[in-house]
Amino acid sequence: MATPAPVADSASKSAPSAPTQTALPTATPLPTAQKLAENIERIEVLGHRLMQALSERATPNPGVESPGPDLYMTAASAMLKTLTEHPGKVIETQVAFWGETLANYVRAQKALVQGQLTAPEDDSPPDKRFANPLWQSHPYFNLIKKQYLTNARALKDATGGLDLPDEVARRRVTWLTNQIVDMMAPTNFLATNPDALERAVQTEGESLVLGLENLVRDVEQNGGEMIVSLADRRAFTVGDNIGTAPGTVVFRTRLFELIQYTPTTDKVHALPLVIFPPWINKFYILDLKPQNSLIRWLVDQGHTLFVVSWKNPDASFAEIGMEDYVSAYLEAMDKVLELSGQPRLNAVGYCIAGTTLSLTLALLKQRGDARVNAATLLTTLTDFSEQGEFTTFLQDDFVNGIDAEVQRHGLLPARLMSRTMSFLRANDLVWGPAIRSYMMGETPPAFDLLFWNGDATNLPGRMAMQYLRGLCQKNAFATGGFDLLGHRLHVSDVTVPICAVACESDHIAPWKDCWRGVAQMGGSDRTFILSQSGHVAGIVNPPTRKKYGHYISEAGFAGDNAVWRDAAQFAEGSWWPHWGRWLAERAGSMVEARDAGEGLEPAPGRYVHERAG
Repeated sequence: MATPAPVADSASKSAPSAPTQTALPTATPLPTAQKLAENIERIEVLGHRLMQALSERATPNPGVESPGPDLYMTAASAMLKTLTEHPGKVIETQVAFWGETLANYVRAQKALVQGQLTAPEDDSPPDKRFANPLWQSHPYFNLIKKQYLTNARALKDATGGLDLPDEVARRRVTWLTNQIVDMMAPTNFLATNPDALERAVQTEGESLVLGLENLVRDVEQNGGEMIVSLADRRAFTVGDNIGTAPGTVVFRTRLFELIQYTPTTDKVHALPLVIFPPWINKFYILDLKPQNSLIRWLVDQGHTLFVVSWKNPDASFAEIGMEDYVSAYLEAMDKVLELSGQPRLNAVGYCIAGTTLSLTLALLKQRGDARVNAATLLTTLTDFSEQGEFTTFLQDDFVNGIDAEVQRHGLLPARLMSRTMSFLRANDLVWGPAIRSYMMGETPPAFDLLFWNGDATNLPGRMAMQYLRGLCQKNAFATGGFDLLGHRLHVSDVTVPICAVACESDHIAPWKDCWRGVAQMGGSDRTFILSQSGHVAGIVNPPTRKKYGHYISEAGFAGDNAVWRDAAQFAEGSWWPHWGRWLAERAGSMVEARDAGEGLEPAPGRYVHERAG
């Protein structure tokens, strides 16, 4: 399911090398009686609030809490088969595990008995979770770390060796194994987290009380669900310190607002440009701050720019479907053409909005409507034959669970979507933030990108199920055709000039899958750009930053993605200028800049402020 990607950097940092000796920590005075009494009183109050908040949680839906019983039965059957057919292999693996466990214990025991303050030699691979020097140098913590890594390796080896029926089962068992391994990391528990223990001693327990306050806040804010806050909500206000590009809301419907941005050049390209952002998150990802705002950059390039701001739906939108979103695209285009006085326009779709733009382009082709001159697709999937990391969530047990959730609420709640996406990168987006917030007592960071990431939206029930079953599971758009508004649409119906941008490390819309969809489109004018980094950072990559480069290839689409990649040339810096030149060539001559007038109200409008309940 397309959604803005998790934004944390998942690359592991090298752990510090083990020192030869570790000094004992300086003794810290015990908390005063008064301080202790105050903390106990605070904990008691917070405990009552926590229980009250947890009691408000809706009745859990087992279908979205964990994989269905079929997966567990499949894994158990495979394990039993291995035990029956290859008992020697199982015993050998078990004996090796016991041996490594005993060796870990003996090394640590020897160091402790001899009174050493230095751990045995540690050749464990770098892991940012174990960055504290005590993991390397102290025998106790080093034993805990090494035994955890031994357990993790044994569990992965055991499940990796199972004879499973197909690749789907293999991916799901691997995903579940990784979730268990990540959850059981010693850093997730106070008694085995040296950072949290040190902080608790240094603050006389204050960090633990603050952590409990953070926990209570998150549970209260999320209707009884424990979803860790990734950013400080109080640090940002859309339209105040993020999403501040000047513009005007020029049109509003029940489903969207249309914003026209104020021109910054005397002359503009004749053909207007309209951006359709995904409705899983808010549009201001393209306008976080002036220095990385794609919206501001496009206006500065001389484009009359319109951006759609989607409504955050409630249960009354339950029957809004993909056909309503495609109709909204057409309605927005009608208004853009009316306001600009032009017969044609250029369009941009990001993520799921790019998928829907492709459906719209196919519909227009079948209707003989040539209003779209050229289109840009950002991290867009149109061929879902390879489900990648979403395999676990796109099987019937989980999709049926979502269907049940939709039947209960009329929509796919933002909380469920956010939680699901977070567990694709659990260490970065669940366990790491939880440790910092709940055990270290830290305030979530004032980070605009993480603030946006947490400002998710609900999805209308009908639309969510059409997307999951018709596009993701059946892959209808790339195979037999996706039925919409009386037409059977196919990706080959997309024949307008296309520029597609994908991101090299995108795990939500993998670049090879994006490429495969574009390769099936029917037009001859197709350009593909591969940006470095991921689903968000690879797109929000302004020319002023030289952090990520991009790849351009002349290989075309006659071969496969490997042929395209082998022929690609690397270019330093942002892809924006390259795309800007492509867009300018298809945007017409220069005309006088267009003033939006007073409109309905200033940008960013009112829909963007609506938070999911």
